[in-house]
Amino acid sequence: MSLNVFLISESASLREALVQIEANHHGIVLTMNAKGRTTGLATDGDIRRKLLDGASLDDLISSCANPSFVWADSSTPRELLLKQLDNRIQVIPLLDQTGKLAGIVSRDYLPAQREGPIYARARSPVRISFGGGGSDLTHFFAGEGGAVINTTISLYSHATLRKRSDARIRIHSRDLGTSLEAEDLQGVLGLKGDFGLIQALLKTVHPDFGFELYLHSDFPMNSGLGGSAVVSATVLGCFNQFRQDRWDSHEVAELAFQAERLYLGVAGGWQDQYATVFGGFNFMEFRMDQNIVHPLRIPTDVQLELEESLVLCDTGTPHDSGDIHEDQRNHMQQEGIRQKVQSNVELTYRMRNHLLRGRLLQFGQSLHEAWQFKRQFSSKISSSRLDQIYEEACANGAVGGKLLGAGGGGFFLFYVTPFRKHQLIAKLESLGLKVRPFRFEQEGLRAWSSREGKNQPHPENS
Repeated sequence: MSLNVFLISESASLREALVQIEANHHGIVLTMNAKGRTTGLATDGDIRRKLLDGASLDDLISSCANPSFVWADSSTPRELLLKQLDNRIQVIPLLDQTGKLAGIVSRDYLPAQREGPIYARARSPVRISFGGGGSDLTHFFAGEGGAVINTTISLYSHATLRKRSDARIRIHSRDLGTSLEAEDLQGVLGLKGDFGLIQALLKTVHPDFGFELYLHSDFPMNSGLGGSAVVSATVLGCFNQFRQDRWDSHEVAELAFQAERLYLGVAGGWQDQYATVFGGFNFMEFRMDQNIVHPLRIPTDVQLELEESLVLCDTGTPHDSGDIHEDQRNHMQQEGIRQKVQSNVELTYRMRNHLLRGRLLQFGQSLHEAWQFKRQFSSKISSSRLDQIYEEACANGAVGGKLLGAGGGGFFLFYVTPFRKHQLIAKLESLGLKVRPFRFEQEGLRAWSSREGKNQPHPENS
């Protein structure tokens, strides 16, 4: 729509104004001064009344233009425009900061808001695994079925992603305490450093645009909480927001596995990726033909009681899960170790049943049994210090517990009876361990997008 058909000089005649009104088909004309500033509005009705009062067609349009006309600018809420048009106004001129005509809205023409730049955000929770660890490794369940039971808790990894108008890529990680920058994707993939996981994810996603990515987590690295899978999920969740054909939950988990296990080459199982993406209490079965995630419907009071009966503490010792899994893979060739893993799988089915029926004491005792199995899978899973922590915990109220993740360090999880929880926490803290409060998280990966204009006033590449 040409705006010129709405404009006329203040010194134009009524006759010329009627010609403009006939041309724009909106029943109005806007007067402007010598500098192009809009000074008034006249309708065909205004001109007709002026003529009936005895005016001549050669009189100036400024004689009947209303200088106090209703107008709007680009910041006027759409709701207000709709209400004005629905009330009595037919046409509303849009003026810029200098008072010049920038647009026209009417009952017949009120276009939808143009698409502006958006940014994507995602967060995903860590998991605590109760039993079955080791059976989610492909080299185990390729011959026998695997099964694990886990849940997600209220510690998250967070990601924010925004597109750039050029191919440049910037990645900022608060966890690593450093940043990465390159001219394009190939430049990022060719760099050496601490961003191996992110580079593997970018190789998997292969974005065709430049971007800025910001990452931070609520938990320390190498904690045994499945953190690398959680970071992967948040990054994939952000990129998924820019896809028309979005990946489903299974596909996101599989892409995370692909990046970490195949491209990055870190040994490990499958449960971490599924746990963080799906969220909540899940019983997972692993077979070569299909992995199945079974959500567990645990009564609310049972969940609350279990939440209050678990103590999570940081040993302060980081671990290398890939190195432990490689060692475990070698040990898995021994028939005795494979039998222990299989026994752990059978225990996992019993633990599932205990949870579903609310038999929490038996569940806590099963944690002890699961730890006794797990610590035999590899000599790197436990240590004299970790064994001492476990023994002290059991002597101070813990019914059972286990080291989370591959082992070697990270977080211990203990089940404690109601009236000895304070005693257990005091003992763990006296050993220099940090007890970490948490709640169960029923949701898995959450990703969403927001308009930059609403939340960031001046989005500019720099």
